[in-house]
Amino acid sequence: MGNLSERQRKILQFIIQFFQENEFPPTIREIGEQVGISSTSVVNYNLAKLEEMKLISRRKEVSRGLSLNWERIQAELGLEAPAGYGAESQNGNGSSGPLLRIPILGPIAAGTPIQVEPRETTNPEGWVEVPEGLFRARGPLFALRVQGDSMIDASVLDGDIVILRHQETADDGDMVAAWIEGDEETTLKYLYREGRNVRLQPANPNPAYQPIVRPADQVRINGKVVSVIRLVEHT
Repeated sequence: MGNLSERQRKILQFIIQFFQENEFPPTIREIGEQVGISSTSVVNYNLAKLEEMKLISRRKEVSRGLSLNWERIQAELGLEAPAGYGAESQNGNGSSGPLLRIPILGPIAAGTPIQVEPRETTNPEGWVEVPEGLFRARGPLFALRVQGDSMIDASVLDGDIVILRHQETADDGDMVAAWIEGDEETTLKYLYREGRNVRLQPANPNPAYQPIVRPADQVRINGKVVSVIRLVEHT
């Protein structure tokens, strides 16, 4: 680690800490905020240096596309990978290790909730592949195509693919896929509990996007977002 600058050391330490606390990697914006860098290009420069040293690997089309190379980190820092992590290996040409194949089960509304035709994981509309070391904890993962722009301030755009871990509970502030019973609609929003109600909060300053408030017993959590994939450039 002697070749690391102090800034690169702080970035790597934050990525490790974020993984341990959240079970998925931080975004470039979150890294910059933590280490006091306002320019995303400067963050990218330092991430490129960490990648050159093979301490991390990146999928640039993925919003949270950082993977930790624990084999290299262990050799350089003497740190053991936390329980639940797979060691991210690299071959001789620097490409990342095994890929996870995640089913795309249909659309998810990031705007006005929409009716969704449920799909079984055995009959997906397609598949997306991500590095095996991208997520800490194993568990059922599925992907949905985003429709709408109510979550643009969370860097989730119309046409993106969100990867979710299937779970029926979530913490306040988590981005979730929520099924609204009675309305028979599903939506992508931040989750907040308010007494007997649940508030599903958009991330768009446009007043056209208002929070959705429903009794807690009418909202069912289908999964928590753990990554975002941008397959094409959006204008």
